[in-house]
Amino acid sequence: MPFVSDKPAVVVVGADKGGVGKTTVSRTLLDYFGAQGLPVRAFDTESPKGSLKRFFSDITEIVNLRDPDDQAKVFDTIDTSTITLIDIRAGLLTDTLSLLEEVGYNQMVRDGLINSAVMHLIGSTMDSFGEIDQIAKLLNGSKHCIVLNRYNGAEFFKGIDEVTRQALALGSSLIDIPMLEPRAMELVDAAAVPFSQFEKDPKYSFMYRGKVRAWEQKVFAQLDAAGLNIV
Repeated sequence: MPFVSDKPAVVVVGADKGGVGKTTVSRTLLDYFGAQGLPVRAFDTESPKGSLKRFFSDITEIVNLRDPDDQAKVFDTIDTSTITLIDIRAGLLTDTLSLLEEVGYNQMVRDGLINSAVMHLIGSTMDSFGEIDQIAKLLNGSKHCIVLNRYNGAEFFKGIDEVTRQALALGSSLIDIPMLEPRAMELVDAAAVPFSQFEKDPKYSFMYRGKVRAWEQKVFAQLDAAGLNIV
C-alpha cells in the first residue's frame, strides 16, 4: 500500500552490518522521491563526515542522533517536508530503532501522524537472516522493507528463498536491487552527483548514462512495488 499523501513520510535506511551498500540505497531513494516531484530532505548520521552529503549536499545535513540538539533538528521538524530520509550509521540500525521509541517517534507512527518506513539492508550471509524478526519487533507500525543490494556482484544471497519466506510471514516487503555495472558506478561516484543528474548530463558518456538510467528504472519499479510511492 502506498504512502498517504496528506501525511509527511519518514524513511529510515540502515543495517546492523557494514558493507551492504546502504548509502547507495539512500541515494536511489532520494532520486526516486525527487522524480515524483516531492519536497525531500535528508539526514546523514555518519557524523562528522557523511557519505550521503557528498552526493546531495543541498538537501543533506549531517547529524549525531545521540545528541539531543540534533534529535530536535530531525524530529521536531518532520512536518516541514513531505519526505525526510535518515541514513543511519553502519551497524546501528537496532540501536537507532530503540532510540526512536525514546524520542516519541514510534508514538507518532502509532497515532497515524506520519508515514514511516524502515529500509532494512541485510548482508550476504545466513546470519543476516536472523535480523529480520528482531528488527520487525522494533518497528511499531512502520513499513518494513527488507533490502537485498547486489551491488558487489558476489555470489549473493543463496538463502533468498528463506528471506522471502520470512518477509512474507511478517508482512514485510522485499526489495531486490540489481547490480549496476562497476564501471558505471565508478563514474557516478567520481562525479559525486546523484544518479539522476549523471543520467541527464551530456558531459558524461552516453553509453554509461544509459546504463545508469536503465538500472535506476529497475530500482524504481521495486520501490513502487514495495509501496513507497505517495498518492
